[in-house]
Amino acid sequence: MRPCTDGDLGAIAELFNACETVDQTGIWETVERLEQALNTPSFNRAENLRLWENSEGELVGYGSVWIDPSQDGIDGFLNFRVHPSVRNQGLEEEIISWGENRLKEATKDCNGTVKLYSGARSDRGDVITILQNLGFIAVRYFFRMKRSLAKPIDEPKFPEGFKLRIVEPEKDAMQWVEMFNQTFIDHWNHHDYTVEEFLHDCQHSEYNSDLNLIAIAPDGTFAAFCESRIHAEDNKRNGRNEGWIGVLGTRRGFRQLGLGRAMLLTAMQHLKTKGMDSAILGVDAENPSGALRLYESVGFEKVLTNISYVKNL
Repeated sequence: MRPCTDGDLGAIAELFNACETVDQTGIWETVERLEQALNTPSFNRAENLRLWENSEGELVGYGSVWIDPSQDGIDGFLNFRVHPSVRNQGLEEEIISWGENRLKEATKDCNGTVKLYSGARSDRGDVITILQNLGFIAVRYFFRMKRSLAKPIDEPKFPEGFKLRIVEPEKDAMQWVEMFNQTFIDHWNHHDYTVEEFLHDCQHSEYNSDLNLIAIAPDGTFAAFCESRIHAEDNKRNGRNEGWIGVLGTRRGFRQLGLGRAMLLTAMQHLKTKGMDSAILGVDAENPSGALRLYESVGFEKVLTNISYVKNL
């Protein structure tokens, strides 16, 4: 086990893609995308990321812990990968153990709860067994859903007086982040987004301003939002033209007006205009604002399930 350096990004991408060849999630890795993620302002790469090599010096394991304050303590989110050639030989347990110890070390002065989260796709029985054997409990289910854009898309209907426009990051950052946090504050496991993180994400090479939309109320309040992205490398490797509806929400106080549906339909139209054949999104199966029903009502269908696991430390 050792820390990560900038020179490791290519090897990490190769490890992730070796896993993807077997796991077939549809999500591939690039050095550029990795660099963007690992340079997120809130992430401490030196302390919270470790790599594992075999005796030949080949990278076979990856673990990172993202640490965020929660409403009653501190949460950690463990992301790990193990090369298919050495799976189920004890390396998964070693990485998870490191993640637990790292979170304990980082939260030794915390007086509230400390929880470590990780996840597994529902058909990855090997990972599920390992997590359960180590004391993790399934707490939430998330669906990936897909919808063909070849089928007719209803015309979006916005409430009277609401205006739709694209986001201007430098100008809109504070209002956008405040809207985002107010929208998701009542959702499971919400962690506040920061202006710094928002501006960082808008610098991503795959960020497309045409696909970052907000609906503004007659009084000027940012009321609803939807950002979509097109991952060119994924589409190239998968031989498909798919666009992701990454984040969609309606601020409290403006729900039940049809804004969410209008934003979703607009995003679908924009993806189709850019040549996408289908739209993909992820949703909390127990979303309190009825997002799952909304997606099903416009033709999205579940294609896989991801399970969130937690261990109270």
